[in-house]
Amino acid sequence: MLADVVDILICPHCGGDLRQNGASLICSNGHTNNIARQGYVSLLGSHSGTHTADSAPMLEARDRILTAGLFRPVADAIREEIAKAGLEDVEGAVVDLGTGTGWYLAGVLDDQPDRVGLGVDNSKFAARRAAKAHPRAGAVVADIWDGIPVKTGSAALMINVFSPRNGEEIDRIRADGGRLVVVTPTGDHLKELIQPFDMISVDPDKEERLGQTLGDEDEASEARKVEWQMELEPEQVRDLIEMGPSAGRIGPEKLESLVSALPDKSGVSGSVQVWVR
Repeated sequence: MLADVVDILICPHCGGDLRQNGASLICSNGHTNNIARQGYVSLLGSHSGTHTADSAPMLEARDRILTAGLFRPVADAIREEIAKAGLEDVEGAVVDLGTGTGWYLAGVLDDQPDRVGLGVDNSKFAARRAAKAHPRAGAVVADIWDGIPVKTGSAALMINVFSPRNGEEIDRIRADGGRLVVVTPTGDHLKELIQPFDMISVDPDKEERLGQTLGDEDEASEARKVEWQMELEPEQVRDLIEMGPSAGRIGPEKLESLVSALPDKSGVSGSVQVWVR
């Protein structure tokens, strides 16, 4: 694991600094966390949970969608907002909370050549992919609700795409002058698929709840709406359904029947809000 990534990590059990010793990360209190052969390390605390973690098939479907460029407008918007944020004088890493495959993190690191990146996810299948997403990236398995194993003030930039967020921990980790970029779906996101495929729809109170979970309510927040159209093959529609929280809501036989009935190309809307704090 990259030394600069290890330098920003803390022990999930006692909060002490970690150092690499062979194939493990250890703290001065003797807590040991083994580095997996895929390059990530599990830093789950004693009260952590992974029952909602993404599965390997979900990550495979997401990887196909992202590498096909279907969510490129989201990645472009993130990078554009970061470029406007004026972080040249802010020291620290890029921390991606709910990193998934690490695809968004890799794009940001391409624009931040002097920073290392850390992908945080409660899925080991996500961490396996994120650890290899970029030469300057590392990945850990952690539960954000049990504390994020990252040093206080060590993140110049934090990104959070379609994932839960712990405002208190975000405020702790973010460096003075640092920025947080959050991406959330609007009610129009994938609207053509929600009803026929019984997908989870966006909570109408999501925007209000977002403000409540971002920490300091007095801090200014700016939202940018990004909308685009996708022309999807049937298997890409299947991947969109199976890559997120709607996976498994309908049985495989019904899903197969619905996908088989799709035309060669289906128009599907993408619609998100990009928040900068």
